Amino acid sequence: MANIPIWPGSSSFDIGETPFGFYDTDIQFREDADKVAIFCARRLGYPLVDVELQEISFYAAFEEAVTTYGNELYAYKIRDNQLSLEGASTSADLNNAIITPNFESIVRLTEQYGVEAGTGGNVPYYTGSIAVTASNQDYDLKQWASDNGVDGDYGIEIKKVFYQAPPAIVRYFDPYAGTGFGYQSLFDSFGFGSFSPAINFLMMPLNYDLATIQAIELNDTVRRSNYSFEIRNNKLKVFPIPDRSDGSIFFEYIKRDERISNSIQQTTSKVTNVSNTPYENPTYTQINSVGRQWIFEYTLALAKEMLGYVRGKYGTIPIPNADVTLNQSDLLAAATTEKIALLERLRTYFDETSRKSLLERRAQEAEFKQVELQQVPYTIYIG
Repeated sequence: MANIPIWPGSSSFDIGETPFGFYDTDIQFREDADKVAIFCARRLGYPLVDVELQEISFYAAFEEAVTTYGNELYAYKIRDNQLSLEGASTSADLNNAIITPNFESIVRLTEQYGVEAGTGGNVPYYTGSIAVTASNQDYDLKQWASDNGVDGDYGIEIKKVFYQAPPAIVRYFDPYAGTGFGYQSLFDSFGFGSFSPAINFLMMPLNYDLATIQAIELNDTVRRSNYSFEIRNNKLKVFPIPDRSDGSIFFEYIKRDERISNSIQQTTSKVTNVSNTPYENPTYTQINSVGRQWIFEYTLALAKEMLGYVRGKYGTIPIPNADVTLNQSDLLAAATTEKIALLERLRTYFDETSRKSLLERRAQEAEFKQVELQQVPYTIYIG
């Protein structure tokens, strides 16, 4: 078996000696690579005992530790900002970006309510009409949709039926002419408008116009209360039974399949989930001393794990008159415990610096300041 060299006590890092080369061109990373190798070797017992690792083993652990730190950091940033980042360009450089929360995703979430309320949203409203037939009070709007080819995959949904009179504002005459005491609108709705115009030529205030419109609507409610309809499963029943085939019933509807199709936006250049949020590996030079210390400790834990696997190849080594038992199990147990503890410490630190935690802390500080200020005695001035 070839005599494979182990850690000689020093190293000289060169580009290409890490598995992925993420940080090889970073001057600070290259300077720290050899220092981290010495740090890990001495913590593992060198020079009192041999460390059965090579310099590239330490470099690999160092690169993995930096990448793990970046993954944890940006995973926290994504959790904190994903609602504001969804829909952003995947070509954006977010590593050094200051992200201001926005309402775009929230507006998209609420568009569905606008659709149902008829006040907006991402599903268009369509209009249709069906002819009124004498002595027929039942009209199948689903059949109408099928006959006109507008039913789509899931059919249509009727949102509004205009079976009553047109809106009051379209039956209100020139507001600059006024309508006297409102007689014109009331008479016109029964066909008597041409007999009693009741017009005056004063410019009335706006509240007068609003009161007149309300009077027209109240007139329809009281005097025309027998005109109504009911709709169940897009089957329309009108009251009373039409006495002649005259005019049409107008309605608004939506295509139900557009609820689904309009809610899906196909894209290859926008952030759609956490996997394509444009964060890259961190720039090692920009990591502060707090982050680097965590990286050094995690590198040591990884090196300890590798050494444990190496020493686990042989449980004991024979020597004259005795056997030397290697500490593989101790190394693996310690490495596993340290890695878990380091990750939990880092995640706790990130959680404590999240937007939510910082706002809560600021609110508590403001409250504590108020309590402290209340202890200051008030001075009474006598002048």
